[in-house]
Amino acid sequence: MRLASTLLLALAPVALAQSQTQTQTTTVKKAVPHRTTTSTLPPNIPRVPGIAKPLYSLRYIDTLVGTGPLAEPQKWYTVHYTGWLAKDGTKFDSSFDHPGKEPFTFPYGAHRVIPGWDTGFEGMHVGGKRRLFIPWQLAYGETGHPPAIPAKSDLIFDIELVSFSDKPPAPKTPVAPPKPAPAPTPAPTPTPTPAPTSAPATAPTTADPAKPTAPDTAPQTPPHPESH
Repeated sequence: MRLASTLLLALAPVALAQSQTQTQTTTVKKAVPHRTTTSTLPPNIPRVPGIAKPLYSLRYIDTLVGTGPLAEPQKWYTVHYTGWLAKDGTKFDSSFDHPGKEPFTFPYGAHRVIPGWDTGFEGMHVGGKRRLFIPWQLAYGETGHPPAIPAKSDLIFDIELVSFSDKPPAPKTPVAPPKPAPAPTPAPTPTPTPAPTSAPATAPTTADPAKPTAPDTAPQTPPHPESH
């Protein structure tokens, strides 16, 4: 027994060393360069060595998953948003700062907005909220949008999908301003009443020369001769 135990103890280090050598041998592998294969490209495109690397990408965080219908492509999206410069956190625009806090409507995928917005709503449901991290290549590019957005500015947007529709929503009827109160009607100016004039004195009657004028007194007849 003692001899067997001595042999086991003597062989143990040798077995351990052989095991470690085998392990190291199996773990060392020759580096194999990655190459594109014909299975990932059409056969008429020449193969090139290397791995395709991302240049820039749009990132997002869903802060609230909406419970409404899934957003469909090529629709009119109505959204609320707030945008900041990623460099220093300057807020440059928000739909909540617009008159009446009205949301913004645009045709999704029609290139009417920055590229990051044309793809940033994929997979959202109505009522959902999302934060977009947009690189400058998918925002306003090399020139920016002065003075609010400098050149090559990465942007951060908080967006909310309010609704979507086949057609743009009808514009709201503007509220008519209140009519001004009518001007007070001026009191009529009293017309002065002319003083009454006395009737002209009656002109004396003038005898008509064509008619004989009656004598003022009756002609006196001589006494009757029989009265003597």
